Amino acid sequence: MSTAAPQTRLGVVTIGQSPRTDLTPELARWLPGVELVERGVLDGMDDVALAAMAPADDDHVLTTRLADGGSVEIGERQVQQRLPGVLGALEDEVDAVLLACTGPFDALPHTKPLFVPDALIALGTAALATALGGAEGARVGVVCPLPAQQGFTVAKFATRLGGQRVLTAASSPYTGTDATLADAGRVLLDGGAELVALDCIGYTEHMRQVVAAATGLPVVLARSVAARLAAEVLDGVRTPSLASSPA
Repeated sequence: MSTAAPQTRLGVVTIGQSPRTDLTPELARWLPGVELVERGVLDGMDDVALAAMAPADDDHVLTTRLADGGSVEIGERQVQQRLPGVLGALEDEVDAVLLACTGPFDALPHTKPLFVPDALIALGTAALATALGGAEGARVGVVCPLPAQQGFTVAKFATRLGGQRVLTAASSPYTGTDATLADAGRVLLDGGAELVALDCIGYTEHMRQVVAAATGLPVVLARSVAARLAAEVLDGVRTPSLASSPA
C-alpha cells in the first residue's frame, strides 16, 4: 500500500502580525497542495511594544497589517533586528520561507529557500518592461503605500531598469480605498506609464484589477510574482524525481 507524501510547507513571515487573513487565502490559490505556516515579527506585541517599533527620523518607513485588521508604521532597522530570529525558528518547521514584505532588508542568513519580494517584484517588472518596450523598455509606474517611500521606490526600480526614469504614486493597501488607488494609477498613466507595479505585499488581486481598470495598463502584483515563483521551486520539492520512481 502506497503512503501519501507529506505536504510541502511554506513559511510566511510578515513584518506585522499573523494571521494575515488578507494575504494567505490568495497565496493558497497560487500554491495548490502547499501548507502555509505563518509567523509575524510583531506577534504578541501590545500597544506599548508596537509604539517602540516606530521609525527613527533617519530610518526607512515600513507599513504593515496587524492581526485586528489595523495597520502600523514601523522602522526598517527595528524589523531587521527581529527578522533573523523569527526566520530561524520557522525554518525548522517548513521547506521554504516567503518574506511577506517588499521592503529593503539586509541579506538574511537562511538554510532553506527564501523568497524575498523586494528583489522579485523589481526584477520581474524590469523583465516585463523589456518584453513590452524592447531595448528602451516600457515606462514603469510604481504604486507604493506611503509618500515617504517614494524616493526609495524610485531608486530600487531604476537600478533594475538601467536608469530609466521611474514614476511613482502612493496609496496604502491598508488605509486607502479603491478610489484612492485608482487615482494613483491614473496619476501614473497621465505621467506616461506603460506598465504599473504594485510594490507592497498588502496589495491584493482585487486592487490589481482596480488599477488595471482605471489605467488600461498591465499591472504587476508583488504577492502574485512571489507566490508563483515559489510554486515553481516547491513543485520540485514536492515531486519525486523520475530517477527515484519505481520501474
